[in-house]
Amino acid sequence: MSDDAVATLRTMLRGEVIGRRDPGYDEARALYNGMFDKRPLAVARCADVADVIAAVNHAREAGLDIAVRGGGHNGAGLGSVDDGLVIDLSRMRGLRVDPQARTARVEAGCTQGDVDHATHAFGLAVPAGIISTTGIAGLTLSGGHGYLSRKYGLTIDNLLEADVVLADGRMVVASPERNEDLFWALRGGGGNFGVVTSFLFRLHPVSTVFAGPIAWDQAHAREVMRAYRDALPKMPEELGVFLGLKTVPSTAPFPEPLWGKRICLLMCCYAGEESEGRKAMQPLLEQLPEPWFNWMGAMPYPALQAMFDPLMPKGMQWYWRGDFVRSLSDEAIEAHLDSAARTPSELSLMHLYPIDGAVQRVANDATAWNCRDATWSMVIAGIDPNPQMAGQVTRWAKSYWDAVHPFDLDGAYTNFMMEDEGEARVRAAFGENYGRLAEVKKRYDPANLFHVNHNIRPAA
Repeated sequence: MSDDAVATLRTMLRGEVIGRRDPGYDEARALYNGMFDKRPLAVARCADVADVIAAVNHAREAGLDIAVRGGGHNGAGLGSVDDGLVIDLSRMRGLRVDPQARTARVEAGCTQGDVDHATHAFGLAVPAGIISTTGIAGLTLSGGHGYLSRKYGLTIDNLLEADVVLADGRMVVASPERNEDLFWALRGGGGNFGVVTSFLFRLHPVSTVFAGPIAWDQAHAREVMRAYRDALPKMPEELGVFLGLKTVPSTAPFPEPLWGKRICLLMCCYAGEESEGRKAMQPLLEQLPEPWFNWMGAMPYPALQAMFDPLMPKGMQWYWRGDFVRSLSDEAIEAHLDSAARTPSELSLMHLYPIDGAVQRVANDATAWNCRDATWSMVIAGIDPNPQMAGQVTRWAKSYWDAVHPFDLDGAYTNFMMEDEGEARVRAAFGENYGRLAEVKKRYDPANLFHVNHNIRPAA
């Protein structure tokens, strides 16, 4: 894209177009994952749907690769592309809640924190992830799981419709009544089919929750993991608990004597009254030794969602691998403990997020998200602020994954996959739904214009 072409694109958009010669270029191209240093030809910060249509048409006609960036972070670095056009939706942050219908219309540049703030005013929430800086668009299109999943399902299970700009520049609505095949594919198939510019979500009554972390010395992790594994099927669905093998950060509010110590963490959220939450936790806690700390308490749901934000700022080095996990055998636990005892940095971690309950009451072929019969979605993340640690955290994450993957299912949550994992892993992530997704791709994006993603190739 020449300077003239950038200038031409500027005349088409109400939003800002930032080229390589512009003073804000380095800030505009910077990604959440500091491990990636991509240099697009331009970043189009779209102001509205008309801007998105113009940017898609311009890139298609110019033969440019397109990367679509929502409002948050893509760990795999797929929110940018070398020598192509970034369609940046982060300025599109309109949001309207209908408290009577219990719905929210959300533009694609919104973060999860934007959604939580707006819906909380009405005592409502969208089931979503666990970090408020996450972009709602990328989270949704790949499935979306978090504290409320056991009770209310995945984020895509609460999606009612979406506005989509297609590869040919048309804008269509995808819903159960219109473009049903596209609506099916969007619910888990990622950004393969177009640029989603807004979402309509179903909301649920969630306001104050009983929530917080409970941490044990990692010396007790074997006992905690076994008890958690056995207790999960009996836990009420209002109780979302994920397990982490990690390290106490060397910062407030953590007690200084615990800084740098390895822990087994249960991060808990009971979507209901504190008294009921305490009862729900009691059968698990009474089996276990006294924790180093138990910080569960009543809090607004948005406060829980933002709890990890200070520990995960933009620009750190990230390398992660994921898997779907059906069962957690004693042998698998031993493999986890061996790798977790060798974390290369304080922020490196393993999390097991429960995806049972309401998630499993949806059929595997009802949406593109394939693994409804799993119990957990696992992520192993090597994380450090120092660029010189990139190789070390990457090697650790890959080694950890190699050790535990034989106990897991073939596929993974695509939001926990890196771009170097290859087509076989993408196919495994979608499983039996891959063929149908390829047919939908052929209909809506036959030339594979939207390929800077965990790509589904159009059917032949």
